Amino acid sequence: MPLRVPKAELPTELSENMTKQFGAVPEPLEVSWHNPKVAETSLETGAKLGAWDAADENLKSFAHMAVAAQVGCGWCLDLGYFQAQNQDLDLAKASQVPRWRESEVFTPVEREVMEYAEAMTNTPPTVTDELYASLLDRLGPAAMVELTAFIAFSNMATRNNTAHGISSQGFSDTCEIPLAGRPEKSESGVASGV
Repeated sequence: MPLRVPKAELPTELSENMTKQFGAVPEPLEVSWHNPKVAETSLETGAKLGAWDAADENLKSFAHMAVAAQVGCGWCLDLGYFQAQNQDLDLAKASQVPRWRESEVFTPVEREVMEYAEAMTNTPPTVTDELYASLLDRLGPAAMVELTAFIAFSNMATRNNTAHGISSQGFSDTCEIPLAGRPEKSESGVASGV
């Protein structure tokens, strides 16, 4: 899908900084730069979220990628996998997030986190008292509050990118393990393996 709004020209220093960090300027930044206040707020918020440390980084990464897979944000999956590699997270597991229900690599808490991320992403949300209570018991209040806010931000980012027509930018091409695809659903609505 082509971008629905053209890329804006970024200030040279910002463009160079992004290229140093990611190897290329992220398209969501180029698109949002049409309104620098929006772009700067998004960058600042992302940086603040990156400094949070009450919830496990692997769990947050899996949650973000589960949201991205459900919403259909190829760019977020692409970047999420690239960041997992650069943050020394579990790449074998990260690669399986789009098919977490069928994969056997995840622990029970990792599965619950991805189920929670998807439940928060559903419209309307389908978070149950039982799922929330189980995660709260496993993670504790501080991590649960952080994880919930992180998933909410992930929803904003993935939906924003998808609406603008932003797709994969190839960041994950440098990773060692290919990213699994989401299982396709048969006509009966049951997932089949990919």
